[in-house]
Amino acid sequence: MCGIGGIFHSNPQQAIDSQLLVNMAAIQYHRGPDGFGYQALEGRGVGFCHARLSIIDLDENRARQPFVSQDKQVLMAHNGEFYDFQEIRAELTARGARFTSKSDSEILLHLYQREGLAATLPKLRGEFAFALYDSAEDAMYLVRDRFGVKPQYWTLTDEGVVFGSELKVLFAHPVVKRQFSAEGLYHQLMQTMVPGTTAFEGIHQVKPGYVVKIQRNTGTLAVSEWKYWDLDFPKKSERPTEWDENEHIDNIRTALLQAVEARMVADVPVGCYLSGGIDSCAILGLASAVSQNPVKAFTIGFDDARYDETPIATAMAEATDAQQDVMRLSGNELYGYLEQTLWHTERTVYNTLAVAKYLMSQHVNKVNYKVVMTGEGSDELFGGYPAFRRDMFLHGLEDMRPEDRAEWEALLQQSNELVQGAMLAKDQVDDEYLDEVVGFTPSCLQPWLACSPLVPALLHPEYRETLKDYQPGKAIAATLDKEQLEGRHALDKAQYVWIKTMLEGQILTWGGDRVDMANSMEARPAFLDHHLAAVAVQVPPELRIKGKIEKYVLREAMKGLLPEVLYKREKFAFMAPPAHTDDTKWQQMMKLADKYLSDEAIDAAGLLDKAGVQALFARHDQPETTVADKVQMDAIINHLLGVQILHHHFVATNVPQQAAARAEALGWRVC
Repeated sequence: MCGIGGIFHSNPQQAIDSQLLVNMAAIQYHRGPDGFGYQALEGRGVGFCHARLSIIDLDENRARQPFVSQDKQVLMAHNGEFYDFQEIRAELTARGARFTSKSDSEILLHLYQREGLAATLPKLRGEFAFALYDSAEDAMYLVRDRFGVKPQYWTLTDEGVVFGSELKVLFAHPVVKRQFSAEGLYHQLMQTMVPGTTAFEGIHQVKPGYVVKIQRNTGTLAVSEWKYWDLDFPKKSERPTEWDENEHIDNIRTALLQAVEARMVADVPVGCYLSGGIDSCAILGLASAVSQNPVKAFTIGFDDARYDETPIATAMAEATDAQQDVMRLSGNELYGYLEQTLWHTERTVYNTLAVAKYLMSQHVNKVNYKVVMTGEGSDELFGGYPAFRRDMFLHGLEDMRPEDRAEWEALLQQSNELVQGAMLAKDQVDDEYLDEVVGFTPSCLQPWLACSPLVPALLHPEYRETLKDYQPGKAIAATLDKEQLEGRHALDKAQYVWIKTMLEGQILTWGGDRVDMANSMEARPAFLDHHLAAVAVQVPPELRIKGKIEKYVLREAMKGLLPEVLYKREKFAFMAPPAHTDDTKWQQMMKLADKYLSDEAIDAAGLLDKAGVQALFARHDQPETTVADKVQMDAIINHLLGVQILHHHFVATNVPQQAAARAEALGWRVC
């Protein structure tokens, strides 16, 4: 696990500044503190850099990236993990490949040279982002894993393409523009990003499961992309019927165990994140069964009992003889570290869970762990979120008996009250563009679409005018693959939309890689193994949510591992307490507001409208404001703080100078 970056000039004769490559590696030192590397191909106008976190093959000299092929034709830099690499390595060695390291990354170079990219991609199992330059084609490929666990950004400048694992890697290059786009600013304030975009002008993401190809031809660069993988739920008319309930349960158990076993492979200890949910408890249970030694289990505890899952997590740790390590947090920490956290997330956050995860990865690093397994992806594959239950009820159970419908309505009304205004909209929101593509407006997007009418009043008048006819639902809907939605069950559609929007844009960024790697800690989400996903999509909707039980098939598959209280427990969304729930948290938020949302700060950044911001705070304090409205406004205030902090970090600050200073302080320089 590490960080990568690089430059691909339009003019092959334009020399690569090697120290600039080193600076691009240095500014992402947190992703790879164990060493750095850089390579530029002479006369090709291309160079890559790499900051390394050593997990497989700890010999820095032997495993140093970027890798260059023996014939000097292919340049490669890789971030992430390839599982099953031992088997692939053995097969390639038998075919005559000569490896120079024990690193899992090197299999990519040999596979590509022998089989080409199209044949290589299906063989790669894991979480990864990589860049390949092929001299024979004079083309560069940027590739991202199937779910988007690992990040990959790129931009086209007057000189060529600049890419990297984080936005700050691109911003370290002096020709890369550092300013918000109007649409990007809008989506930062309403939380949900348009897939493939960022907050900043001209900065793109490689979409999950995609390849971006940059082809050079007589001094120009042509950019194209194609999808190499998708989740592919079966159509309702084509769903296989050969497996009964018990066979589906067995299939899930087997596939999840294999995914966990693959992710236990490392040359350093592997721990687990442990909350009170089925997901992380299942991972810990399987990891403990596989491991010969007690597994280290890291738990976040909150000072608000309504949000604290420590008691159930402790019960699971005791049941598996795990070594539990609990870190407790209060409002002082959750807002006290928001500025540092946003330097890493590079996007706004609606909930300070991002800060909690940042502080946890810091703690994991301090106790000398580099790798943990996590439970992300379980809710996405098995229908665990309250939004899925709502869509199943509204759009997937047309033949329900009246008495059952009344019971479901009561359940939806009372369950997950803590997430009203955040993960569930207070009132129904319908978007005509999403309705057209999906068939309905997925409940997972409704709380953020509900924020949309509030956004214009918060924007600087110039941005407000630019966006006066903007339709965020239309922009999101345009990125969804209609072929993957047509003919599918309502629950399949809801899960697919969440995976393409909220999973990649939120859970795997500010709740995953960015706050984990902020402290040089690699997270391995076993549920996002594509072999497991291929089994999970075959499970009928009525076994994902059976009656009123969400994630039914997973519960049954893991029944023998889980404490009874957890097996019977309803899904609870793991999140940090909102600011309004505690005076300490609110006062900490207001300290940041005094710094970043003052009239002077707003004028200096030129992003927001002072009157609109003041009106939002005034409405928040009104006695008639409901709890759900306060949850929504807490989220918007977090976003307002976020855009101002991002402006400070990446626009007002000279990032190229910052990167150069970081390299000098580290002693990272051209040899």
